[in-house]
Amino acid sequence: MPETPGGKPSVLFVCVHNAGRSQMAAAWLTHLAGDRVEVRSAGSAPGDAVNPAAVEAMKEVGVDISAETPKVLTVEAVQASDVCITMGCGDACPVFPGKRYLDWKLDDPAGQGVEAVRPIRDEIKVLVEGLIAEIAPR
Repeated sequence: MPETPGGKPSVLFVCVHNAGRSQMAAAWLTHLAGDRVEVRSAGSAPGDAVNPAAVEAMKEVGVDISAETPKVLTVEAVQASDVCITMGCGDACPVFPGKRYLDWKLDDPAGQGVEAVRPIRDEIKVLVEGLIAEIAPR
């Protein structure tokens, strides 16, 4: 797997609004892998703010994403990432040779309460743990 200049693999999580799934995935990867992985998230049509139910669901497991803001997906972000993961939201990354592309089929937490977001949060954690085992094992 190609690595960033610092020797770390880099991952980009992409979702349309960059307000729920991609933010939770980025937070889990940062929380679980620490500085072993470079983490980015973005969206093709970023929302105004991170989904409050996603913020609450992550807070329940000790991960604070309240200061995060949705960011726009750029070609540069894709070029700078080794792995680009879309979140089952119909978004597509610009395709470049040598990158790995994955699509994680996840329910959309938009407009849902925290009860509906918890299982999505937990499913993302399992997927992120598998990703870490593959790209940045201890």
